[in-house]
Amino acid sequence: MENELSNKPIEIEETEDNISSLNLNMVVLFNDDWHTFDEVINQLIIAIQCTFEKARSHAFEVHVKGKSIVFSGNIKDCLKVSSILEEIALHTQIIS
Repeated sequence: MENELSNKPIEIEETEDNISSLNLNMVVLFNDDWHTFDEVINQLIIAIQCTFEKARSHAFEVHVKGKSIVFSGNIKDCLKVSSILEEIALHTQIIS
């Protein structure tokens, strides 16, 4: 499966209000009690093609807040990201 995304995520503070005002879609990753930090970090690196530090930051936010917006963009790219995260049974949701 090709993991290359057609567009890079927009470099803004990714909050639900900011995403809604730009009419973009976002992938939200939710906390669970089954996956280790390393599993989540490694899958995030594959799914959103980010650095280890960025993936670790998302994993920590998921752990502390229960969820994290891990990607924003067009629906096609959001579906790709969500699908890759769900390959290891992570729980995601796409919000438009």
